[in-house]
Amino acid sequence: MNNLRQTLERLCRLGLDRHLARLNRGIEKESLRVDEHGTLAHTPHPRALGSALTHPTITTDYSEALLEFITPTHTSIDALLQDLFDIHHFTYQNLDREKLWVNSMPCIVRGAEHIPIARYGASNIARMKEVYRRGLSLRYGSLMQTIAGVHFNFSMPEAFWSEFLDSDDEAAIRDRKSVSYFGLIRNFHRHSWLICYLFGASPAVCKTFLQGREHLLDDFDSHSFYAPFATSLRLSNLGYNSDAQAGIDINYNSVEGFVRSLRRAIRMPHPEYRRFGVKVGGAYRQLNANLLQIENEFYSVIRPKRIALSGESPTHALQQRGVQYVEVRSIDLNPFVPVGIDADCIRFLDMLLLYCLFSGSPDISRTEWECAAENRRRAVMNGRRAGLELCEHPKPTGKPKQKVRPRSLAERARRLLDDIAPLAELLEQVTGQAYLSSLSAQAAKAEDASLTPSAQILRQMSQQRASFFEFAMGTAEQHEARFKQARMKRSDHQKMQAEAKRSHVRQKEIEARDRMTFDDFLADYFRRQNQV
Repeated sequence: MNNLRQTLERLCRLGLDRHLARLNRGIEKESLRVDEHGTLAHTPHPRALGSALTHPTITTDYSEALLEFITPTHTSIDALLQDLFDIHHFTYQNLDREKLWVNSMPCIVRGAEHIPIARYGASNIARMKEVYRRGLSLRYGSLMQTIAGVHFNFSMPEAFWSEFLDSDDEAAIRDRKSVSYFGLIRNFHRHSWLICYLFGASPAVCKTFLQGREHLLDDFDSHSFYAPFATSLRLSNLGYNSDAQAGIDINYNSVEGFVRSLRRAIRMPHPEYRRFGVKVGGAYRQLNANLLQIENEFYSVIRPKRIALSGESPTHALQQRGVQYVEVRSIDLNPFVPVGIDADCIRFLDMLLLYCLFSGSPDISRTEWECAAENRRRAVMNGRRAGLELCEHPKPTGKPKQKVRPRSLAERARRLLDDIAPLAELLEQVTGQAYLSSLSAQAAKAEDASLTPSAQILRQMSQQRASFFEFAMGTAEQHEARFKQARMKRSDHQKMQAEAKRSHVRQKEIEARDRMTFDDFLADYFRRQNQV
């Protein structure tokens, strides 16, 4: 906390607090397409939305039915959310009778064999994306490909760093900026349980999703399972989790350590994946039989990011040019909000990420990492249980180790939110935005678990005597009506139509440029990755 106060005092003394009004933010939001009955859509990606391979804002994630909306970078929260709303609005104009599912967890899924893998065209890069997803399906199951979430991209303005670091040496700024962002990432891991508690919104799931799978959930009704105190089943072992990846020891203490440990996992053969085979009967089942096919396969609640050049791997981009921004990946879709995330959530993410950036962040050991992961698991499955304790990792003091008293989630949340308060005051002063109100709303959740989205969902299901499907479908219909009733400027609509058409042209150009066989293309790709 002292480090934070000292940093904030320095920012204000040097006039650097003005940069807090220009924070860079972007959103990647996934939404599952369902038919009018709420069943997973089996139709191709709508052509009117453009090419999923080349469109800059509307694409697909792992499944053909899982849309992904990508906003440009914004410094204004209002502009960011308006952009996201416009993308939804344009999409709804081209969905016919389909709608967007509003929850992170899907509902009516007629078995794994009925989940379509995303398609991207006839080019080599398109085929690589499809084979990668086929490998994910083999390794983790197709059901994971129907789970949706929100990714939040965040960075400080570039102009901030040279002033904050008092340097005009580009290489030094690049390296020290990366050090700072990795400090943020380590602290975020330490505190990531709080995001699960405050914004987790997937406490229940359709029984069709778990048909034939082992689980420890309770019956909510004849159609729904739930965990009474859960916040985010999406982040549990039912969702984005992997036993194979649990043993990957990723180093978050430096760019070099991160890249080295991630590449080790990419190059490490995995016995179970070998049994699947890579190319069987002339058809690729996965890109390779290693622990990770490519870097993106590694699941994490937060990632260091750098926009890669064409043909460049994410780790090479990081190694050569440093961290550009961080991507927070632990946010559930908020079904009560038409676009899945609201301004209060974004403002709190601003505060937490700045707190993580400006507070002290010692290197994280394997035991502390395991403690942080355990706290996430506790918050995910039992976050709203009264008196739930989180594990404590002793801070290095140079003194003999002493037993650390576990504290409750509520107590930890209160102390952390109190520590963030000076940031809220400064941000509100600099931006005129309601950061104190956002912090107050989160503090209320810390005191009263019934105010969390996960509790509100279960309460509405109980009050309406509705299954998870009925709750989600009814909410989806309400949001659908709002988007269809909304009006967009004709010029904006025409721009989006033109962008969709241009994306199809770009896809054709990529396909026309291909000269290699897919075998050669894949071999060349991995040869280049292994050279660095």
